[in-house]
Parts: sequence; C-alpha cells; structure tokens
Amino acid sequence: MAVVAVLTPSSALEAGVRPGTRAYHRVVVALFAAGVATFALLYSTQALLPLLAARFGVSAGASAWSLSVTTLGLAGALLVVGPLSDRVGRTRLIHASVTLASVVGLACALAPTWPALIGLRLLEGVALAGLPAVATAYLREELHPGSQARAVGLYVAGTALGGMAGRLLTGAVAELAGWRWALASAALLGLGCAAVVRVLLPASRGFTARPTGLRSALGTARGALHDRALLALFGIGACAMGVLTVLLNTVGFRLAGAPFHLGLTAASLVFCVYPVGSVTSATAGRLADRYGRRTVLPLGCVVALVGVLLTLPASLPLLVVGLALVVAGFFAVHGVASGWVPVRAHAGGLATGQAASLYLFAYYVGASLFGALGGHTWNVAGWPGVVVLAAGLVVVLGVLALVLRGTPTLLTDAPAPAQGDAQPRTSR
Repeated sequence: MAVVAVLTPSSALEAGVRPGTRAYHRVVVALFAAGVATFALLYSTQALLPLLAARFGVSAGASAWSLSVTTLGLAGALLVVGPLSDRVGRTRLIHASVTLASVVGLACALAPTWPALIGLRLLEGVALAGLPAVATAYLREELHPGSQARAVGLYVAGTALGGMAGRLLTGAVAELAGWRWALASAALLGLGCAAVVRVLLPASRGFTARPTGLRSALGTARGALHDRALLALFGIGACAMGVLTVLLNTVGFRLAGAPFHLGLTAASLVFCVYPVGSVTSATAGRLADRYGRRTVLPLGCVVALVGVLLTLPASLPLLVVGLALVVAGFFAVHGVASGWVPVRAHAGGLATGQAASLYLFAYYVGASLFGALGGHTWNVAGWPGVVVLAAGLVVVLGVLALVLRGTPTLLTDAPAPAQGDAQPRTSR
C-alpha cells in the first residue's frame, strides 16, 4: 500500500506532556490510583467465592456470577461511555466512575440476599466503566507519543496492583470479620483513591470533541470491523482476560480442597503474584516503545502458556510459579494490546474513545463468559479441565498475535521516533 501519511520529527516531538515533568508525574500517579481503585472494586468478590458459595448456599459456578455479572455490566456500559467520552471529555468521566463505584461498593456490603448482591454488583460494573473506557484515550491525547506505551504500561500496573489489593484485602478481612466487612474495606480503598485522582489528575488539554450518536457509533464500529488489526486486538482482549479469569475464579476452590486444604486467608495469598504483572506491563510498554508492539506481544503469549501448564501438577510451589507466569504474560499482552487500540484507531481516522471501549467490551465479555465457563468446567472436570480450557485460549492468543504481525502499519501504529531520530515515520 502507498504511504498513508508522514509524521515529521519536530511535530512528533513537540506533541504532548513529556516524561520527567511534573505534569507527567501527576498524570501517571492519578491514573495509577484510579486503576488501583477500579480493579480492587471489580475483583473484590473473587477471593471470597468459596465463602459466598457457603454463606448463600450456591454452587461454585453460581458464586462466580458475583464477578461475571459485574464484568457484564461494565462491558455493556462501555458501549455507551466510550462514545460519550468523545463528546464530553475524559476527566469528568474518570472522576465520576471511581467515586460512584466506591459508593455502590459500600452498598454491596449491606446486601441482604444473594439476588440483591448480584443486582448491586451489576450496578457496580456499570459505574466502573468510566475509567477503562477512557484511560488509554486520555493518555494518547495528553502525553508525548514516545512515552504513550510506557505510560499505558504504568496504568496497567496500577490495575494489576488494584486487582491484587482487592483480592488480598477482602480475603484477609473476610476471615477476621466476614464478607460484609471485606467488601466494605475494598470500597473504602476506592474512596481513598478517588480523592487522590480528584487532587492530581490534570484536566484534558489535548481532547477534541467529536460528534457522537448512533450514526457515529455505527461508523466507528464498521471501521473497526474492516480493520483486521483491530479485530485481532479485540479477540486478544477477550481471550487474554478469559485465561486469567478461568484460572483465578477456580484456584480458590482448588486450594481449599485436597491436597492443599488452605484457609481463605492463606489461599488468597496466591494473589501476591500480581506485582509480577505490574513489572511486566511497565516493562512490556518500554519494550514496545523501543522495538514495536508486534515484536513484544507474542512473547507474552509464550510466557502465559508455560505458566498455564506449570499449574497442572498437584504442587503448591509449581502452582504459584505457574500463576505468576500467567499473570506476567497476561499483563504484557494486555498492556501492549490496550495501548495499541487507540493508536491504531487514531491512525485509521476512528474515534479513539469508542475504539478503546470496543476493545474493553470484548475484554470483559471474555471475562464474563469464560469465567462462567471456567466454573462449570471445574464442576465437571476439575483442575485438569480448567488447565485445558486456559491453554486452549492461550493458543488462540498466539494465533491472533501472528495475525497482527502480518497486518499493514499505519501512521502511528509503531514506536514513535526517539529524540534526534531524523527519519520520518510512514506506514507499510
């Protein structure tokens, strides 16, 4: 294909907030805190699934719906919030999302019945949609092109820490004071992070409002469906999240039974592998800025597959190492893919907020469907069946990563030129 556009070094280097500045640190810290809050609240019930199953008299598969219904609510809301952010801006949605979701989290702690808890968790998922819908689009608009993949990696690191904090905090508090105080503790963490975001997050300066509505939304959706790279990225989001959710929804039940027989607090310590994801997401972002996203993405798939297979033997050390590798591979893949979507969409002339929302819609639908399937698989085939399901999803990830390597490059769909690089960037 002919050259699509040329980006001169001067224009690329003058755009956006640069690393090392006070404004850059405010952006990164604020979105890190927002990521912690969002994912602590989202996964606050995952460590509690065995306890919730026992307290409410539901099966392991049914208890998983306390997470699946939240991700479904989040996925559905993304289809509205993403296009809305292209009209009203990013920062107000981030503030509203983190605060409102924390308040609903407090209400979840007071739920009198299982249906009430499920309904509130659905509402919490809707409230949570504001941050993931706009975070990567905000970073693309506000930061220097050469630091965007790195910053997305740091944001994803915050989501990793939040996911770990939500699971560890609720697991420990639940064993001491019950599931209600466990959910309340996650909500209070969310409110604290919301205060940090309110103080630090700079208002958008690079945002330009775009028309929204059904016609505009359908136009972006059609454009995405005609871009093989975006379709592959959406599939990667669904399958990557499916792998992680399948394993983490069922590992608590495995650790509670033979041969491990661990209590809730001890079993929740397995989520201490999450800091590995913080490191790999940030590292993958830096490598993607330097070597390109197409090079880094398949490496994360390989790491995840090795991790899945290591969890198969009935060995606690191997299980922990295997989960650590799965988390490392997942966050490398998700960190690169989620940052790639708005860049690819912008290069193709599509609304970045809506494109990011379509990616996350696929991501959370994958979490909901594969998470529920994982619970059913555990009931039918135990841990070996769970491993087969997770490994199959990783194989699909690898195939999609290879598809991406063969797609044409658009304007900014590659690392931005480093300072002093005199070569214009073109697409091939």
